[in-house]
Amino acid sequence: MENPIIQVPTELFEPAATMQFEGTWDMPIMKVGPDLYDFKGPVSWQVDVTNTGEALLVEGTCEVDARTACARCGEPAEVPLFGEVEGYFIIDGEATDTEDMDADEYDILPDDHRIDMAQLIQAALLLDIPAIPLCEDDCKGLCLKCGANLNEGPCSCQDDAKQEEVKVGANNPFAVLKDYVLESE
Repeated sequence: MENPIIQVPTELFEPAATMQFEGTWDMPIMKVGPDLYDFKGPVSWQVDVTNTGEALLVEGTCEVDARTACARCGEPAEVPLFGEVEGYFIIDGEATDTEDMDADEYDILPDDHRIDMAQLIQAALLLDIPAIPLCEDDCKGLCLKCGANLNEGPCSCQDDAKQEEVKVGANNPFAVLKDYVLESE
């Protein structure tokens, strides 16, 4: 599983030169917080590399269908991911236009003129990963009492919970106020 690499051709070292690159990459399993994401197929990516005079600007997109566990029920969840790839590589190791940039906003182009796209692709997809992955938007999750998957139907605990709610309601000291009507002025 080799990382996707762009070998920068000499034509791109001319100011304002632009070239397009594309490819696919069999991305390894990615851990994001407590979740593990594997991928149904390779990540497809496409970028434009533009010489800005002192640096190479890499901009493009990547997409893949990911699989993980639903945060509510634990069943498999499929998540389509679409990321915007961005990178900025200083050509000669020193550039004057990076004075307003933090060190993590650019890289130095290696002497072999190879750009490893793996980190750029992973960063782009990471931004598109949902905070709470779900199998369906309306996933009902698991019963907190017995652990049954509520997407498959109600569990026997729900009937018990309704009966318990009725009992608690009868013993509630505020139960006498349930029929109280507030008058509006």
